[in-house]
Amino acid sequence: MLPCLRQAADADTVTIVPVRKEGLEAWLSQAPAATSSWVRALGFTGEAGATALVPGEGGRLGQVLVGVGERIDLWSFAGLPGSLPKGSYRIEGLDARSATAAALGWSLACYQFTRYKKSTKEFPALVVSDGTDLAAVERTATSAFLVRDLINTPAEDMGPGDLAAAAKSIATEFGADVSVIEGDDLLSQNYPAVHAVGRAAAKRPCLIDLTWSGAGSDAPLVCLVGKGVCFDSGGLDIKGAANMLLMKKDMGGAAHVLGLARMVMAAKLPVRLRVLVPAVENAIAGNAFRPGDILATRKGLTVEIGNTDAEGRLILCDALFEADQAKPAMILDFATLTGAARVALGTELPALFANDDQLANDFLAAATEADDPVWRLPLWQGYRKQLDSKVADLNNAPSGGFGGAITAALYLEQFVSKGTPWAHIDLMAWNQSAKPGRPEGGEAMALRAAFTLLEKRFGR
Repeated sequence: MLPCLRQAADADTVTIVPVRKEGLEAWLSQAPAATSSWVRALGFTGEAGATALVPGEGGRLGQVLVGVGERIDLWSFAGLPGSLPKGSYRIEGLDARSATAAALGWSLACYQFTRYKKSTKEFPALVVSDGTDLAAVERTATSAFLVRDLINTPAEDMGPGDLAAAAKSIATEFGADVSVIEGDDLLSQNYPAVHAVGRAAAKRPCLIDLTWSGAGSDAPLVCLVGKGVCFDSGGLDIKGAANMLLMKKDMGGAAHVLGLARMVMAAKLPVRLRVLVPAVENAIAGNAFRPGDILATRKGLTVEIGNTDAEGRLILCDALFEADQAKPAMILDFATLTGAARVALGTELPALFANDDQLANDFLAAATEADDPVWRLPLWQGYRKQLDSKVADLNNAPSGGFGGAITAALYLEQFVSKGTPWAHIDLMAWNQSAKPGRPEGGEAMALRAAFTLLEKRFGR
């Protein structure tokens, strides 16, 4: 069980009472007069997220009132681990769905990144309510922690080889297989775009390939592809310092597909998995690829380089084409791909693109069910001509910059067959500031939504 959860209450366990704003007066009218007076004196109104600590006998904490909205969700109690005194707590009156959501939100709020700086903070424990799906809470929280840890780790300790080591660790845990193609072997095995982007770095580029057949050879194949740019300097079209500061997170897509694969394997979903992570550092050296260069790709299409800072789509296109060759039931790719998606939707809402309306609709429904929002943007074919080049099949960075998230998705679409259901998630993978359950730093976004999609689509 996760360290911040407990199976059973003890004599010192404090009760947390969820209260809706419109029901507060009714609750106060039934409470002891001293309790009612205390809560009124605190100015507690039942606003969602507000708390009132009510004293008990002997100067102890007696109970905690928490304001909740109409629907108890993942974050309803996620502010409590950071604010309540050390001890154990139980939440009153939750049904099974709400109890599971509460336990997961509480667990996510107890995350700390301590690789480089130890923390002395001890979080209070939650006694799980009857009906809590502890297996779901544990696989979701631990996979989200994996995603956060990978993203938060700086590039010096999270290069392509380190991502490969993380994939191998997950594979060992669940009996999967991993192969890694490194350095110049990427050329001999026809991953030329991955090699071109990563060749200038001191740490060799690689293609990580994880496979899992836990459900048997006849199970549907799901391919996951994640952008693994372990640091993005922008290449020769160098980024400014402000934009480079967070570029350790540019492997956030890779972190997400490893986390999602872990959830799928832990839940033993009846699918086969193939996870492809092209892992590189986009660095500057004498052999770096240049603006105006024309690169080969695994599919055979040639690409003129309009900007070396549009490198993510270059490494993804080799991996997507390889994934597509197996004729999978679905391809999902995750990538911290464009600033344009952040301009359109902000940092907290991932952009969803899909070549299949049913897949898109199912993804959106799963996102709502999992309290893990995404927003669909169009694969608007009217912008396809912007990818044209006079000297190659494609240009990786159309001039002008308008609709940049769409043109990036359209570029990726060229490497997926029309008959293959494919969704592309362009995400931030980072919390700019802390919120309940979501500390500043690396973040799993659309992870729960994607798992719920796979669970609903393929069953258990």
